[in-house]
Amino acid sequence: MEKYFIPLFLLFSLLSYSQDTTVVSGKVLNAANDVPINNAHIVNLNQVRGAVSDEEGNFEIQAVVNDTLYFSYLGFKAIKVRVTNDWFRFGEVKVKMTELGIALEEVVVQPVQLTGYLEIDARNIPIYENYRYSISGLNTGYEGGDHSPSALSRVLGAVFNPADALYNLFGRQGKNMRKLRKMKEDDEIRNLLMNKFDRQTLMALLQIDRLDIDEILRRCNYSQDFIETANDLQILDAMSGCYEEYRVLNRG
Repeated sequence: MEKYFIPLFLLFSLLSYSQDTTVVSGKVLNAANDVPINNAHIVNLNQVRGAVSDEEGNFEIQAVVNDTLYFSYLGFKAIKVRVTNDWFRFGEVKVKMTELGIALEEVVVQPVQLTGYLEIDARNIPIYENYRYSISGLNTGYEGGDHSPSALSRVLGAVFNPADALYNLFGRQGKNMRKLRKMKEDDEIRNLLMNKFDRQTLMALLQIDRLDIDEILRRCNYSQDFIETANDLQILDAMSGCYEEYRVLNRG
């Protein structure tokens, strides 16, 4: 019997490896005219991996059966597609996205009117009372709000207060919040988030809504300016840093 042990062991290893490295392919098209969509973003919500479609709309991404793929593109309605056995059986799948009709609102820019008198102009120029908050592992910092002495004290308070919003969000969404680290490690996802400001991909991955994201950032002492203007990658880094501090303090 021993002579069959090694071949069986190798067989199971190969099967396990092939399952972990399964790749699905497809083509992203405009539903209105079947024109390929270049640079559409595809994220595997289960395995936290990203991909981008090429000039012909083609894409490949690591996935297994029952994984959910999230497709997004500026000006188009984001959609979720479940990976099925048929996808592997028949090969490439065409994913059609519907264009959104967006009515642009008029934006009026009001410049600061200077009078030439220092005392008057000093009162008219807006002052943003924001602090800088440093993210661990990065060589830069982000603005933090002034409603709390520090993000650390806010997180520390949340650890010991079950009624705190941050305690509730991190505790209730602990499994999804652990995806933050995987998101930071995937270059495709980081590149995708760098040019996005709608929080849609973050909401889909973490299974929380926009209000929850804003609340987490406020409780972690980020300014309203940062919450409203930061790109999705900056938001990811901010939330990840705050969650990692929460985990360390919670273990303590």
